Amino acid sequence: MNAPLRIPLIAGAAVLAVLAGVPLVADGYGLSLAINILNYAVLATAWAMFSGPTRYVSLATVAFFGIGAYTVAVLGEALPWPAVLAAAALVGLVVAIVVGLSTLRLAGVYFVIFTFGLTELIRQLVTWYEVNVSNSIGRYVFLDISQEQIYWQLLALGAVLFLATLLLGRSRLGFALRIIGADETVARHCGIDTTRAKVLLFALSAVFMTLSGAIMAPRWTYIDPAIAFNPVMSFQVLIMALLGGVQRLYGPLLGVIPLALLFEYLGANFPNHYSILLGAVFMIIVYLLPNGVVGLARRLRKADRPTAPAAREAS
Repeated sequence: MNAPLRIPLIAGAAVLAVLAGVPLVADGYGLSLAINILNYAVLATAWAMFSGPTRYVSLATVAFFGIGAYTVAVLGEALPWPAVLAAAALVGLVVAIVVGLSTLRLAGVYFVIFTFGLTELIRQLVTWYEVNVSNSIGRYVFLDISQEQIYWQLLALGAVLFLATLLLGRSRLGFALRIIGADETVARHCGIDTTRAKVLLFALSAVFMTLSGAIMAPRWTYIDPAIAFNPVMSFQVLIMALLGGVQRLYGPLLGVIPLALLFEYLGANFPNHYSILLGAVFMIIVYLLPNGVVGLARRLRKADRPTAPAAREAS
């Protein structure tokens, strides 16, 4: 194993070992908050895995999250838990491939609008099925899975996601995706199958989002389309990733932790004005930190670095 890869793996293993002990010391509220932060960390990192290198802004996060949650609601009592997770990942993968093949030829605002509409379409289809076929509006989830187990499962999913993102950044596919993000026309002239590369990454990202929704589902006793496919989640994940920055693997985490705490505070103290405050936070971040915290740190380092003539004069 080369040194550039060994260092982040060792650091990641140390952080993972520390985080694994959180349920042993946290109280009920602390564990609940830690679960929310881990969930958003997985979703924001999975979003950045696709949207970071390709620069395609997706608002379909909650569509796949909801698919995972509803898969658990339907199959949770019929199959063993590992089989339920595998089924959720398979459903998310199939939907992502179908959606990717039909939409990733779009770009810019058209792709953003389509992914936002995809969430609403899936929510309406699930609602129609529940009302007209199941004769209900939602489903109960009764699974013997504790909060500690949910936390550890999310932590394991996050570890796999970070490893996959780390390896992807050093792979030929990752290099091809960065070329696509810089100029897709140039990428096609270089012989890169842009559609295939984008669909592969979109599907991989969607699988992690779907599994996150499946793991989170047992936290709710009752799930309905409004809960599972709440579009606010897609905007929250987008804001978190943008605040941290998508240029680095750890970037989304820098946005997840402060904003998860902020959203928790706003939701508890200003429930009637939450959407307005969320929009205000979004505009402030886009205006003041267009490249996120990672981009700001990089700009500050460049500003502090002496220019060549200044360095010669100093010597």
